[in-house]
Amino acid sequence: MSWRLVILRHARADHGLGGTDHDRTLTDGGRAQARDAGARLARAGLVPDHVICSTATRTRETLDLALGELPGDPTVDFAKDAYNADLDTALGLIQAVDPDVRTLLFVGHNPTMADLASAFMPDDALVSFAPASIAAVDLEVEWLYAAPGTGTGRLLAPE
Repeated sequence: MSWRLVILRHARADHGLGGTDHDRTLTDGGRAQARDAGARLARAGLVPDHVICSTATRTRETLDLALGELPGDPTVDFAKDAYNADLDTALGLIQAVDPDVRTLLFVGHNPTMADLASAFMPDDALVSFAPASIAAVDLEVEWLYAAPGTGTGRLLAPE
C-alpha cells in the first residue's frame, strides 16, 4: 500500500490593502495559476481523495479552481489550524487523516508549505516554493507516521 501527499501553495493573491490577511483574494493571474495547478495535477495523475485546506479566502479559491480541472469529488476539510500552521502543526493535521485516504492534497501558505515540501526532498534540496507551486510526496508509511524522512518528494514544474 502507498500513500501520496500533494502539497499546493495558494496561487498569487492581492496585497490585501484595507482588508485582513485572511480575506485576501486571488489576482486574475492567481486564478489562472490555480487552474493551471489543477491541470498539472490531472496530467500527473495526482487526483486527491481528501483535501486539507486553510480557511483563508485565497486558499479556498485556489482549491476551488484547481478542483475544477480534476475528476472526482474529494472530501474537503477546511482546517482553521492550517492558516497559521508551522511545520509541526501541518504534520499533525496530516497524521490525523484516515488511512483509507490514498492521495491527500494539502493547500496552504508559505513558509509552511515550503517547509513541508522541503522535509521530504532529498537533502532538503528545495530552494523556492512560489505561489501555486506543487510538490508530491510518496510516503512509505500511513498518515499517522508521516514525518520527515518517511517519504520521497519531488516538485511538479510549471509547464
